[in-house]
Amino acid sequence: MPSSSSAPIPAPAPAATTADTLLVEVAWEVCNQVGGIYTVIRSKVPATRQVWGGQYCLLGPYFPQQAQGEFEPDDEQLASFDDPFARAVEAMRALGYSVQLGTWLVTGRPRVVLIDPFQAYPRLDAIKADLWEHHGLPVPADDDLLHQVVAFGELAKVFLQLLAAEAAPPQRLIAHFHEWMTGVAIPALRREQVPVHLVFTTHATLLGRYLAMNDPNFYDHLMQVDWQAEARRFNIESAVTMERAAAHGAHVFTTVSELTVRECIYLLDRIPDAVLPNGLNIERFVALHEFQNLHQQYKAKIHEFVMAHFFQSYSFDLDKTLYLFTSGRYEYHNKGFDLTLEALARLNYRLQQSGLEGQVVMFFITKRPFTSINPQVLQSRAVLEEVRETCEAIERQVGERLFYAAAASDDNRLPDLSTMVDDYWRLRYRRTLQSWKTNTLPPVITHNLVDDQNDDILNFLRRADLVNNQHDRVKIVYHPDFVSPTSPLFGMEYGQFVRGCHLGVFPSYYEPWGYTPLECVARGVPAITSDLSGFGDYVLQNVPAHIEQGIFVVHRQEKSFDEAAEELTDMLWEFVQLNRRERIMQRNNVESSAEMFDWKNLRVYYDHAYQLALERS
Repeated sequence: MPSSSSAPIPAPAPAATTADTLLVEVAWEVCNQVGGIYTVIRSKVPATRQVWGGQYCLLGPYFPQQAQGEFEPDDEQLASFDDPFARAVEAMRALGYSVQLGTWLVTGRPRVVLIDPFQAYPRLDAIKADLWEHHGLPVPADDDLLHQVVAFGELAKVFLQLLAAEAAPPQRLIAHFHEWMTGVAIPALRREQVPVHLVFTTHATLLGRYLAMNDPNFYDHLMQVDWQAEARRFNIESAVTMERAAAHGAHVFTTVSELTVRECIYLLDRIPDAVLPNGLNIERFVALHEFQNLHQQYKAKIHEFVMAHFFQSYSFDLDKTLYLFTSGRYEYHNKGFDLTLEALARLNYRLQQSGLEGQVVMFFITKRPFTSINPQVLQSRAVLEEVRETCEAIERQVGERLFYAAAASDDNRLPDLSTMVDDYWRLRYRRTLQSWKTNTLPPVITHNLVDDQNDDILNFLRRADLVNNQHDRVKIVYHPDFVSPTSPLFGMEYGQFVRGCHLGVFPSYYEPWGYTPLECVARGVPAITSDLSGFGDYVLQNVPAHIEQGIFVVHRQEKSFDEAAEELTDMLWEFVQLNRRERIMQRNNVESSAEMFDWKNLRVYYDHAYQLALERS
């Protein structure tokens, strides 16, 4: 894969002048969690507020159901807000629009403006006609998402027009649009010559994501793609056309990694002006000296799940068991699930042949349509809980009687403890264990899928006979739902689950950035990524000693599937051979490296783009 040196990551630049500049970030996922952009915007807020302060505001669509848990209206204070954002909201309300002004209840507590797109529906035909007449943007009659997008784009344009009018010279206005769903406002802002400096970021080209899911040689074929023909094939021509219009209409066009630069060149026909790598608000994850204790605490909860899931069939030494996991959207090829499974099958064979002690339990955490939790899994968990309660009752009874016997006896020898258990508890102990133990294999999946026979993960496991046989050294737990405290299986938050694991595995084939390995690093958990993910590419360019820091990068560029699978197998093989002390040292190194991915350090790339926008327009 050729280098994308046409748009190198810029050297850190001084922050854009904020004293006389207003910054509005426009995103579909402001107070509206849908996908990865939510994490980008939310996590960047504290670092952005640190520089921009009251000159910063977020703009997004208002969906009451999604916003109610994280948006706090400030209507009572509206009249006292002596600033252009509040005045623009008042001006828009004076025109008859419903506009929400308030605070996003996240770290940094930024000001947000939310606008209900549905209020523009009575004028939808006129908005669509205008987009077609002036910009050649087609909007089909029966696509409600596109209707919401173009309606919000029109309302965002109105708000920015009013805000620009409220900004008294020499005050300037920057509007930073994220993704095509908000970028539809850009062409009209340019045509109507609204005095606003426009930045547009595509985090992943829409067409690129579709092509990568359907073409195993996506990167080799990228230069030959007929964007319009392919967009029509996937029935996304309108959205792709909007994305292209936004890319070409912005004063500054950006993307999130060197990998997506090439994608933008061939699919959007514009070379990005800057690359804006993504970070995290590392302070949210910092546990200082506690992170090793947290690992032990949450690993114990994973132990409980594993005992319930496997021990009714057979047992193994949990102290010699490693917990690996992968997570993300169910994109079997794009997320590297296919490569991960192949490497696990090879690792299983190596472990069987090696004679090394220990087990690997691999968790696949992704979302799939299911009808219910597998009753066998639920029952096993419930009966194990009954075993626990029985053991605790016996423990209390023996403890009380042992204490009395010790105090009353002249004999210093330990008495026969079994004589201190009543027949009732002996019988209950025996019957509970008998009802729990089984000769069937532990299931590889925790839920009953809607379409079990056509699931790619399950079909691979069946073909490879990687179905939790007792002799398998790699065990599989496929959990097709989110990990949450309300789950009867794990009873913990996703972040807690991550901390309890030993290694995250994310060898993606298509991943414009990739937050999952970065979130591992922030929690002190080693992670595997790939050079076809923006994060992995950034690590290769900017972290020379990344292996020592516990960040491993599988090379997939210009490599065959078999070569990449063998490299991933080697990484896993080396990891399982580490002793406990070496793993602790590695987690220390990972945790100490997290700071380099903090938004406070990566925000300078955004500052560079904003400065460029001010200079250009």
